[in-house]
Amino acid sequence: MIMPRATSQLLLPVNPFFIALSLLLALMFDMVPVGRMAGMPDLLALVLVFWNVHQPRRVGVGWAFIFGLVVDVHHGALLGQHALAYSMLSFGAVALHRRLLWFKLREQALHVLPLFMGAHAVSLIVRLIVGGMWPGWTLIFAPLIEAALWPIATALLLAPQRRPPDPDAHRPL
Repeated sequence: MIMPRATSQLLLPVNPFFIALSLLLALMFDMVPVGRMAGMPDLLALVLVFWNVHQPRRVGVGWAFIFGLVVDVHHGALLGQHALAYSMLSFGAVALHRRLLWFKLREQALHVLPLFMGAHAVSLIVRLIVGGMWPGWTLIFAPLIEAALWPIATALLLAPQRRPPDPDAHRPL
C-alpha cells in the first residue's frame, strides 16, 4: 500500500478476516428493514469503496458484483441492478486508489463523491428503464451522506492496522 504523505505511522498488514467481517457487517446493516427511503446511505457501497482503495488486490470488482447480486436478491430489485452499480463503483475506486491516498480525508471524500453519485445514478437509470417508480429528489442525499461518512469509515476500518506492534528486541521498527 502506498503511504500518504500526511501519516507518520506505518500501518500493520490487514487481516483478511477483518475485511470479510466488515463487508458482511455492512451487508447486514443494509439489510435491516427500515423501510424504503431513497436518501438512505448505502454502507455496503461505502465499505466496498474503502477496501477497493486500500486493498485493491484483495477486494475487487468481482466481490462487488457478488455483493451486488446479494443485495438485488434481498431487495427484490432487478437482478443485476446493484451488481452493475457496485461493479462500476469498484472499478472507479480501483482506478483512483493510487492518487486518492495522497490527499487528506476531506479531499478524499470529495473525490469519492462522484463515484457514489455515479453508482446511484446507474441504479436509478436501470430502475427507470424497466418501469420502476421515481424515488423522489431525496435520492440526492444518499451520495452526499456516504461521502460525509468517508472519514468516519476510514478511521474505523484503519483502526486495527494502527495498533502498535508487539515489542520485539530483534525487530528494528
